Amino acid sequence: MATTLRLGSDSASLDRAAELLRAGQLVAMPTETVYGLAGDAGSDAAVEAIYAAKGRPSHNPLIAHVGSMQMAESLADFPPEALALAAAFWPGPLTLVLPRRAGAAVAQRVTAGLPTLALRMPAHPVARALINSFGGPLAAPSANPSGRISPTEPGHVLAGLDGRIGAVVDGGACSVGLESTILAVAPDGRVRLLRPGSIGAEEILSATGLILSENDQAGIEAPGQMLSHYAPRGAVRLDVTTPAPDETLLGFGPVETPYNLSPAGELAEAAARLFALLHQMDQDGVERIAVSPIPETGIGRAINDRLRRAAAPRD
Repeated sequence: MATTLRLGSDSASLDRAAELLRAGQLVAMPTETVYGLAGDAGSDAAVEAIYAAKGRPSHNPLIAHVGSMQMAESLADFPPEALALAAAFWPGPLTLVLPRRAGAAVAQRVTAGLPTLALRMPAHPVARALINSFGGPLAAPSANPSGRISPTEPGHVLAGLDGRIGAVVDGGACSVGLESTILAVAPDGRVRLLRPGSIGAEEILSATGLILSENDQAGIEAPGQMLSHYAPRGAVRLDVTTPAPDETLLGFGPVETPYNLSPAGELAEAAARLFALLHQMDQDGVERIAVSPIPETGIGRAINDRLRRAAAPRD
């Protein structure tokens, strides 16, 4: 089995990571949301390697990560509404699904054959530096086996992909801890919510005046829309106030459990700790997980989205 390098976030390490990417290898990089499994978005072979390393279904598209608006606009068409969203929230945890520009330098597999392309400009300085060092867009789904818990620390990446990728760039723990909000922006300006994240509808309305439509389209248009996703090894039961004797509580608020998302009941803290605690429960061999009720407000909507998919029936 090949050795996965563990690189730092200094300039020499990032140069080495960029060399690996240019050679067609895969590198896990930190972002403010989760660690992404980065590969050259313009290389058919590199993108194919991402799907193979993750065991990702071929119909599930990838997000191309960019370092500048110039790079983004070379890849997709930006209606005025998309420009307003990018101005308000990029760099940051927002992905825009836009009409792919004719001749865009991205592999066809990135879009899973769709006419649209998902783009994000990450805020994490290490991710931005790596994109700039590489010199082009990086396709980067979460750096974990498909359907499993997303990684928010380098150790999480190695637990699932050690020996299957070229390197992990260690940027510490991710600050947001949940994947980006995904919005689809149509040429006519309609904006649909495809995946909730830390940027909510109220914040978008306040910053841009845009009102989001719920997703009314069938089929998968972006990552994170599969029914079963983010799953730990143990079975998950939601909205539990009294766990069964054979269940371990993943708590929220003032409840007694060694696995508490936020004893103070703070949703941002709960989001940042969700995947890390699920990884810890995996490591500790927890077989049945009962989850405290989480308010369906603010980032709580995104937390509940991830938990519902973690609890869904698995293939």
